[in-house]
Amino acid sequence: MDIEEKLVSAVTKGLKALYGQEVPAVQVQLQKTKKEFEGHLTLVVFPFLRLSKKSPEQTAAEIGEYLKQNEPEVVAAFNVIKGFLNITIASSAWIELLNDIHSRPDYGLTPATDRSPLVMIEYSSPNTNKPLHLGHVRNNLLGNALANIIAANGNRVVKTNIVNDRGIHICKSMLAWLKYGNGETPQSSGKKGDHLIGDYYVAFDKHYKAEVKELTEKYLAMGIAEEEAKAKAEAESPLMKEAREMLVKWEAGDPEVRALWKKMNDWVYAGFDETYHMMGVTFDKIYYESDTYLEGKKKVLEGLEKGLFYRKEDGSVWADLTGEGLDHKLLLRADGTSVYMTQDIGTAEQRFTDYPIDKMIYVVGNEQNYHFQVLSILLDRLGFEWGKSLVHFSYGMVELPEGKMKSREGTVVDADDLMAEMIETAKETSNELGKLDGLTQAEADDIARIVGLGALKYFILKVDARKNMTFNPKESIDFNGNTGPFIQYTYARIRSVLRKAAEADINVPAELHTGIELNAKEENLIQSVANFAAIVRQAGQDYSPSVIANYCYDLVKEYNQFYHDYSILHEENADVKVFRLTLSQEVAKVVRLGMGLLGIEVPERM
Repeated sequence: MDIEEKLVSAVTKGLKALYGQEVPAVQVQLQKTKKEFEGHLTLVVFPFLRLSKKSPEQTAAEIGEYLKQNEPEVVAAFNVIKGFLNITIASSAWIELLNDIHSRPDYGLTPATDRSPLVMIEYSSPNTNKPLHLGHVRNNLLGNALANIIAANGNRVVKTNIVNDRGIHICKSMLAWLKYGNGETPQSSGKKGDHLIGDYYVAFDKHYKAEVKELTEKYLAMGIAEEEAKAKAEAESPLMKEAREMLVKWEAGDPEVRALWKKMNDWVYAGFDETYHMMGVTFDKIYYESDTYLEGKKKVLEGLEKGLFYRKEDGSVWADLTGEGLDHKLLLRADGTSVYMTQDIGTAEQRFTDYPIDKMIYVVGNEQNYHFQVLSILLDRLGFEWGKSLVHFSYGMVELPEGKMKSREGTVVDADDLMAEMIETAKETSNELGKLDGLTQAEADDIARIVGLGALKYFILKVDARKNMTFNPKESIDFNGNTGPFIQYTYARIRSVLRKAAEADINVPAELHTGIELNAKEENLIQSVANFAAIVRQAGQDYSPSVIANYCYDLVKEYNQFYHDYSILHEENADVKVFRLTLSQEVAKVVRLGMGLLGIEVPERM
């Protein structure tokens, strides 16, 4: 039982003793005492005035006196401010709480059981026509952190990825490689496969734009208005027509087109695997649009037969969503080819067959808010139990200080280049600050990797996911302020103190004596460490990794103030020295667990 639970129990007993009535525990409201007042926890007494029939101040004073007399192991002192009872918790209670945290290696994390709800989380969703970029980095880091947080709240979790490996954008890269590639391969070029294919996607756009420009000028010379001339040029571009023809051939199973598609996609997958590995991101199950879109077409045609959808004269299939306050949504084109919605319906069908899903979470950018509003309605219509309650974890765009990125124009920030740059910057910064002194080259390289990637991950995850953000590499690598390296350095500092203690034969005991008087900073630090369990719950309820990120920062900031003000290894009182070592160890443990939920490693030394 934690301190708040003990206090709630004591207050309900006190109310019965003082006023002769049982009060449900839910009516006992405790909150952290405001900084300007003395105390740790504050009891709101207004709900009990109908029992006491006295003023708020009198009621608070009576309850405070009862607690101090009858619960001395929990309550050391109290003060009354209007209708608020500020309670100072006894040192022995804080030490008992620390002992409890110390006894639990995975404090704050709730393990799943065989009967726990099964939550499936989809994230990443790359296209096989380009490498992963900065936008994918935010998606993957959010998805991975969210999966860890949902699991830490006692759920079974399946992490999935849907690879967009078919469609017109894939055909553009394939066609460009056929036309301009001269048989280039990852081996012959020395490029990662995803980078190579991305180059051809850019090449397609370059040639397509040149065609459109030439045709537009031709139509303008014929006296056609500019807007109409451009639209006509885009519709009649030979390159785009070829790409569309290739898509129709792919869907018809043309052997040559399929063989080229498989070869080029395999190059991309090898590249993706390297990127995911460096990022520390994994999946339990990968789905491919090329497998799921047929399932989607089948479900759409079933829905058509049941009268859930309708067919237009040109053969295209639509859903009428006007009854839900939306518009009409295309599900199959006139030529029979699929759209993203069709694929998502098919993927849902496969997932529901593969797993008994209780909740489905899609980690997708906020530009797709409408798409998932529609998907939820369609899945519900088609009979998927979790359709109506699906969660679209909608996040904002990420940009660099220089501005927006565009894949077609080749101006995206490549994920591999970004991670490599972050690691190199971490190495340079750490060397300048002397944080790698005395380490072997292998140790220094590993710490630069941990710090560089930690800086990137933390900078992205500390921001509320719903907000657009600007990623600033230089700011993220700072060893001061609200950054990953600052938290990592504090963790390494604590580990260093614990190593020095062990070398001096000062060991952390299994349980601390409760007869020590604590100072305010020590009590506040225990309270902050204990809050971790509530923070993990809040992050799970709100689907918010940033809650954990900012908690970790606040905790290490508080610890550093304590470390600055009080000696640990040079403390003369042996019991106090051991207490402070134990407290330091538990701060480090919670930092490691919290950062671990975010997918961020912490180094043992720096």
